[in-house]
Amino acid sequence: MTHAALADIESLQAVMKGRVIGPQDPHYDDARKVWNGDIDRRPAVIASCVDAPDVGAAIGFARRHGLEIAVRGGAHSSAGASAVDDGLVVDLSPMNQVTVDPVARRVLVGGGATLAERDVATQAHGLAAPGGLVGHTGVAGLTLGGGMGWLTRKAGLAVDNLISAEVVTADGRILRAAEDENPDLFWAIRGGGGNFGVVTTFEFRLHEVGPAVQFGLFFWGLEQGAEALRLSRDVIATLSPDLNVMVLGLNAPPEPFVPEPFQLQPGYALLVVGFGSDEEHQAVVERVRQTLPPLFDLVTPMPFVQLLQMFDEANPWGLRCYDKCLYVEDFSDDVITVVTAHQPRKASPLSTLFVYRLDGAYCDVGEDDTAFSGERSPRLAVFIVGLTTTAEELSADRRWVRAFWEALQPYALGTGGYVNGDSEYDDDRVRSIYGPVKYERLARIKATYDPDNVFHRNANIRPAINVPA
Repeated sequence: MTHAALADIESLQAVMKGRVIGPQDPHYDDARKVWNGDIDRRPAVIASCVDAPDVGAAIGFARRHGLEIAVRGGAHSSAGASAVDDGLVVDLSPMNQVTVDPVARRVLVGGGATLAERDVATQAHGLAAPGGLVGHTGVAGLTLGGGMGWLTRKAGLAVDNLISAEVVTADGRILRAAEDENPDLFWAIRGGGGNFGVVTTFEFRLHEVGPAVQFGLFFWGLEQGAEALRLSRDVIATLSPDLNVMVLGLNAPPEPFVPEPFQLQPGYALLVVGFGSDEEHQAVVERVRQTLPPLFDLVTPMPFVQLLQMFDEANPWGLRCYDKCLYVEDFSDDVITVVTAHQPRKASPLSTLFVYRLDGAYCDVGEDDTAFSGERSPRLAVFIVGLTTTAEELSADRRWVRAFWEALQPYALGTGGYVNGDSEYDDDRVRSIYGPVKYERLARIKATYDPDNVFHRNANIRPAINVPA
């Protein structure tokens, strides 16, 4: 099948505005790279799409030639979902347009845009939509799985702010998905991942944020871990909606604001971001400093765009990654015991633990209003991320991630997890992430829009069988 497709590649180029790239193209190796350096796949064809008709043409070509399809937005999937051996990659990266309507507080975002491209455009108007932590992450993949970040407590998930989307389905149709048009498809793409089609345009609701926010970073050594996590628990319990926090287990960065003796030292950090009054943020800062004086801290106003890209340098393209995620209710004493036992065991200084607080606006959305793979009660989302520069270190930290995750399972909220926070997508795990009711609903919608499971290089929802017409 692959040889026939390569022989017929000119027929695809004839119907596409964008470029079609094969293995002999001088740009092939650059075009096939993905963020996770542990993924090295060689597609037969890369269709660099510039609009929805291009996407439809690429899907049709792949299906005629029996080629497996991968969809590439920002190429940030740690599982390598945007790469495929001997198949066709629908590359959306040329579709990175961002159009802001500051009056209506709306933004249209192409399926290939990164968070940084969207955020820079919206912040020019003092507006923002919820997103993730790394600016070179693709908007598409992050959104389709849920999308949590600094604005989650204040404005909800990315999917909670999605107004409409343009979707190219497996049969090449270009559909609008919204509450008033194809509402079943709209429900499914808000958390169901890329199972139902290729989203070529997103329309988001925007919120007034910035241009500056208040930022505080506090760092303690490993030996202070239990005290730091208990303090974080107490701070979280009293947060106003205009504050958000993140808790990290990491090595201190080699940055000028870090005293030299502490640079690269492993430990725990509490990040506190204020979107409201300076006084409110400062009150938390002083509480932290007085309760458990950190080894060092950094408290400063910061452009919101800078906050959104703060982790970019620590997550460059080419790092090897393996991660897992789960939800816990709180930093209970038992959870703290597990965290402080496992965090020191990582092999790579780049590997990290980071924890989001999910409440506020996150909980204002009904459990069944979207397909998001997590209940809407207050909770912590715990991400255990192995990041390394070598295959040997990744092998060690893959074991570390799995052991850490397993040790936290007795304290997890159900068997679920966050579909964007896992490097493995076996069928049982996907079913447990969504739970039986949501999974069955998603499977029925999958049978309507992708009955042949064309889009399966993801946390795959298998189409239901015997679905009434």
